[in-house]
Amino acid sequence: MIKISQAKMDAMNRLSNEKGLIEALAIDQRGSLKKMIADAATTATGEEIIDFKKVAAKELTSYTSAILLDPEYGLPAAKVRDNSCGLLLAYEKTGYDASTPGRMPDLLEDWSVSRLKEAGADAIKFLLYYDPDEPKSINHLKHVFVERLGSECLGEDIPFFVEIVTYDTEILDAGSAAFARVKPHKVLESMIEFSKPQYHIDVLKMEVPVNMKYVEGFTEDEAVYSRKEALEYFKKQSELTELPFIFLSAGVSTELFQETLKFAKEAGSTFSGVLCGRATWREGVKPFAAKGEDAGRDWFATQGKANVETLNQIVDDCGTSWRTKVEVG
Repeated sequence: MIKISQAKMDAMNRLSNEKGLIEALAIDQRGSLKKMIADAATTATGEEIIDFKKVAAKELTSYTSAILLDPEYGLPAAKVRDNSCGLLLAYEKTGYDASTPGRMPDLLEDWSVSRLKEAGADAIKFLLYYDPDEPKSINHLKHVFVERLGSECLGEDIPFFVEIVTYDTEILDAGSAAFARVKPHKVLESMIEFSKPQYHIDVLKMEVPVNMKYVEGFTEDEAVYSRKEALEYFKKQSELTELPFIFLSAGVSTELFQETLKFAKEAGSTFSGVLCGRATWREGVKPFAAKGEDAGRDWFATQGKANVETLNQIVDDCGTSWRTKVEVG
């Protein structure tokens, strides 16, 4: 069992449902959300990004255990969330500097863990782009960076969620069959590394270990993985860590993400919930951007709500409570 403080335990409970499952909405997107709004309406102002997040928070947080927001555009949305909904705040800058090798991490310059906590965060989320096959000199810097953040969260006695997004320096298309072949290795090695105690991570937010679009039975094209191989990768992912972990949706369709969670359950995965973003709300961007706030609100109140409630039911049926892995000590 992982031992955490009473304060961290209380915060984890605020982020979870009564079963100890995290059914959280992720809407900390900044650059990608701006592009999505601009694609639907030709322009995207900061005010529109703020308003979109507010509408999503107002309409959906009655049905989610937590919401993940960014302090740049998301604090107004945090203020209108449901009283029962916990709050995660992102600490990283959006994107990465493409001119520097290694997709190096960077923090929001005018925030600290202390300030995010003061702004109402129940937990801190940090996104790390990670390739276990990068040169050791690059990954050493990333390891030290995450150690530093873990110590900062430990000092403030607040849960530390780390989101790992894998990549390959040679295969630039993360949706390709070529990347699908190396993805299990990337995800599983990342799981091993960031489960180490020196990082003081409380919850890993992970990709699923395969690209489901290339799994036998899920694809009309040539499969990269047999059904049996894919099930084994999900099972192995659970076996490689003692930490609670949750799944990110990686922008796949609502239906595919839901089917993925059922597949994970079949494999024996012990995931403890989701932090689901675009798979929940992507289709709400167009009515909001093209027709206005009322149209966006209508979409969230109907289809958005249905997406969340369907996903919650699947997590309830398929997830494993993080309380089976964590105790106060």
